[in-house]
Amino acid sequence: MAGLLYRLGRFSARRHWVVIVSWVVIIALAGVGYGLFKGPITSAISIPGTATQKVTDELAAKFPKASGGSGSLVFESSDGKAFTDAQKSGIGTLLSDVSKMDGVRATTDPFTTQADLASQKQKIVDGRAQITAAKEQLTTAQSQLDAGQKQLTAGQQQLDQAKAQAQAAGQLAAAQPQLDAQQAQLDAQQATLTASQKKIDASSSTLAEQSTKLELGSQLFDLSSNIRLVSTDGTAAVGTIQFTKSTNLVSSSLKSAIEAKADAGVAGVDVYVSQDIAQGVPSILGPGEVVGVIVAAIVLLLMLGTLIGAALPLLSAVVGLGASVLGAMAFSGIVEFNSVTTVLGIMLGLAVGIDYSLFILNRHRAQLKQGVPLHESIGLANGTSGNAVVFAGSTVIVALLALNITGIPFLGLMGTVGAVAVAVAILVAITFTPAMLGIVGMRILRKKERRSIGSTGATRVPNAPMKTWRAVVTLVAGVAVLGVVALPALQMRLGLPDGSSEATNSSQYKAYKVLEDKFGAGQNGPLLVVADLPKAATGDTLTRQQITVGEKISGLSDVSAIAPIGASSDGTVVAFQVIPKGGPSSVSTENLVHELRDLPAISSDDGDITLGVAGNASANIDVSEKLATALPLYLVVVVGLSLIILILVFRSILVPLTATAGFVLSLLAAFGGLTAIYQFGWLSAVFGTHDPGPILSFLPIIEVGVLFGLAMDYQLFLVSGMREAFAHGAPAKIAVQRGLHAGRAVVTAAAIIMISVFSGFIFSESSTIRPIGFGLAFGVLVDAFVVRMLLIPAAMHLLGKAAWWFPKWLDRIVPDVDVEGAKLERGHPAEAPQDARPEHHDAAVSGAHPAHRA
Repeated sequence: MAGLLYRLGRFSARRHWVVIVSWVVIIALAGVGYGLFKGPITSAISIPGTATQKVTDELAAKFPKASGGSGSLVFESSDGKAFTDAQKSGIGTLLSDVSKMDGVRATTDPFTTQADLASQKQKIVDGRAQITAAKEQLTTAQSQLDAGQKQLTAGQQQLDQAKAQAQAAGQLAAAQPQLDAQQAQLDAQQATLTASQKKIDASSSTLAEQSTKLELGSQLFDLSSNIRLVSTDGTAAVGTIQFTKSTNLVSSSLKSAIEAKADAGVAGVDVYVSQDIAQGVPSILGPGEVVGVIVAAIVLLLMLGTLIGAALPLLSAVVGLGASVLGAMAFSGIVEFNSVTTVLGIMLGLAVGIDYSLFILNRHRAQLKQGVPLHESIGLANGTSGNAVVFAGSTVIVALLALNITGIPFLGLMGTVGAVAVAVAILVAITFTPAMLGIVGMRILRKKERRSIGSTGATRVPNAPMKTWRAVVTLVAGVAVLGVVALPALQMRLGLPDGSSEATNSSQYKAYKVLEDKFGAGQNGPLLVVADLPKAATGDTLTRQQITVGEKISGLSDVSAIAPIGASSDGTVVAFQVIPKGGPSSVSTENLVHELRDLPAISSDDGDITLGVAGNASANIDVSEKLATALPLYLVVVVGLSLIILILVFRSILVPLTATAGFVLSLLAAFGGLTAIYQFGWLSAVFGTHDPGPILSFLPIIEVGVLFGLAMDYQLFLVSGMREAFAHGAPAKIAVQRGLHAGRAVVTAAAIIMISVFSGFIFSESSTIRPIGFGLAFGVLVDAFVVRMLLIPAAMHLLGKAAWWFPKWLDRIVPDVDVEGAKLERGHPAEAPQDARPEHHDAAVSGAHPAHRA
């Protein structure tokens, strides 16, 4: 590999315009592909196969009217007074206009709905009064009928007595016509009374049915007694928008149209859109990101001393970004891209693009100062430092591609796009950078350095080991400090951002706060609870089952309100809107979702009723739990990968173990910092965490992948220098100092550049991007400056020669990975001036890592 890169470097330097034009063509083709095949970018995060998705699919099949996502428009009077009739009318018109948009199933006018609720309540009161009055009328009629029946019975008795007397007197035949006439009259009256009784009985039965229906309806209505769409003081209202598709599938154009309608507003009314609608794509380049790049440029200028030298790594990074980001985005019409995917690719591409180019550039400068010819120096730098860059970058690529093993589509795509960005950064570093170095020529050095080529002066290298007591103190104190920093991670909760985490001047934040203040935090994340009935039900049977389910749900402690939505057309599914007491990312809401799902089957006369939970808040909880489940597996894979790679590189058992332990320490400390800042709200004034909440659910996995790759970079560039010094005969403990001395300058610069680039995203407008920027910046800070430059050297010193112990049987089967390009360097010796050589053989400059010798 080193020889191939050497030849590639020389070719790129000689045919620099061919290489540069090739990259321009590649970027142009990527741009054309993006222009032709680009698709919409979503900010929503979803995972197929979750419990929420299963319930949503069932609703779509059986109860389409209740399926689809939802969002809210929040209205607040500008003067703090109750809405006027004109304002209510304007709000109704706005919602009516939104309901006509393609992709919107329906909207809910808060004032009409609230009035309907009040009217329905009054109807129940009126209905009860009417039933009571009807019962009184029936009671009076029954009394009158009973009195008539009593009279009729007395008349019948008198007639029967008259018959008996006539018969006894022998005058029956003469009296029979009169008696028959009287009997006919009595029979007619009895028939009338019987018919009246049937009417009364029928009326009583009807009245009983109506009373039953009314009371069932009253019980069902009472379940939603706490539901409000207009605040009690009349200054705020919430209008619900129901979409035809799930929220994450709603087009950005529809969301933008709703936002535009809200911006047009209503006179005297502030209109805010909820997080579900306002989830826009974050801007890629903001003030923070620009500052980060400026800091990186300053670091490069201070290290390299020339504007040309400082500009070249930045230019290389931009070329890599242009090719990788445009190329990846060209597939956004085929695969659903999350906005974070692109931003992560830009973060990584920019950071590693600068660093990888810097490593080659730094080696090239050192060789030029020693008098190596220009093209030979470019080739050597590409074959040695470039070889190390390829290997180090490959570890980052493998770690990112391993995100696909989680089985989570958006995370796998995120890792793939990040891996592409790193791969392109490597290709740019080993082709474009040598080409630019060929054009720049000797101007890569300062004038003073050009005048002193070949006489660089003495190079000081350490000849004494670290003090053992210092190594012990450093190791113990360092581990203790990182352990303390990592402590908050024990309480880390995972979740997705809600409106409260957005900028305080954003529409979604204001919507969240108005809902929280006027209606309760749960109004920001209503749940959709679906009950599967044992068999189709209609009429009172269906209503009774709705009441049974509703009362069971409303009896849970974390439920604030419940509203029956209705039943499917086949009568097998009923749905309820449930308002939790806590916000969408609160512990209580998470517990409520689990409590609802874990409820035992509800018994009914027809069988058992089972429940399912859906809704945006439920979906976010499912996503977070799925990601939390995938994290341990991914961590095991990455740690195992770390051990294998380091065993191949360093041909040692203990060095990989210490490196992996250091990576775990860095990772836990980064988790601790994230939890302290974004969940506990520490230093909130600095980082703008005005409303602390759970940690972004997919961030820990991203941290593992990215920090692993970067940690292996720093381990490689520092410890390989120690290994080379030891291989050249330096005592193990002195070799530690020489390797650290050789590599610390360039690793320090590289780490500061990484931290600067990542830190630029901490102050992004997006609540999703901010913690990613902090987590990566803090993780690199801890790993580079605490673990790699303090703890690893201290551990290596204490291990001494044992650090390089390697079983003979393993030595025979493990391939010799020449990461540093030492064989190439021996075949192309670049003699340094005699005064650059140390007094003792074991202090040879060759003990420095070839990528960083200066």
